[in-house]
Amino acid sequence: MPVKFVATSRLPTAYGEFKITVFQDPETGEEHVAISKGLETAPSAPVLVRIHSECLTGDAFGSLKCDCGPQLHNTMKMIDDAGQGVILYLRQEGRGIGLTNKIRAYALQDQGHDTVDANLLLNLPADARTYEMCSIMLDQLQVKQVRLITNNPLKLKALTDQGIDVVERVPLTVGLNKFNEDYLKTKHDRMSHMYQKDDF
Repeated sequence: MPVKFVATSRLPTAYGEFKITVFQDPETGEEHVAISKGLETAPSAPVLVRIHSECLTGDAFGSLKCDCGPQLHNTMKMIDDAGQGVILYLRQEGRGIGLTNKIRAYALQDQGHDTVDANLLLNLPADARTYEMCSIMLDQLQVKQVRLITNNPLKLKALTDQGIDVVERVPLTVGLNKFNEDYLKTKHDRMSHMYQKDDF
């Protein structure tokens, strides 16, 4: 079992009140978080869900090099507006390579390399994230059908491979700016993220 339920509590936020639920990998001690709303009873309809990998620079510091912070905050607003939903906040900094290697990759990006090549130059995978914890987290929250907020086809495949019923993909295109335009184009051109031409 990759993760197990640990604790839960209320979480008032700028986007309304949520419930925060913590899960822990008993082997590594790594903690993942679910932020949810409107799931006091098992939902009868598909639930808005976003899988969001930790991004300290974007989520906490407002970095413009990525679109992570705007994606997180816009999703919280979408869930508050809908009255129901879940964010699975996975501790997979830097697409799973960790904070130190992420900053090393940033330095290579400053020299003109894109995000994929920067990771490869460090002898790291372009994307090292895994998603096997998601089914356990969603099962704890009694979520069986999902409207997945994502542009990433790997997340769609990861959930469907785990037997989760993804009934809809909800696009999320926010946070484009002059500092991350190449980053977003790389996600589209080299990682098959599902952006439209007009998004850029």
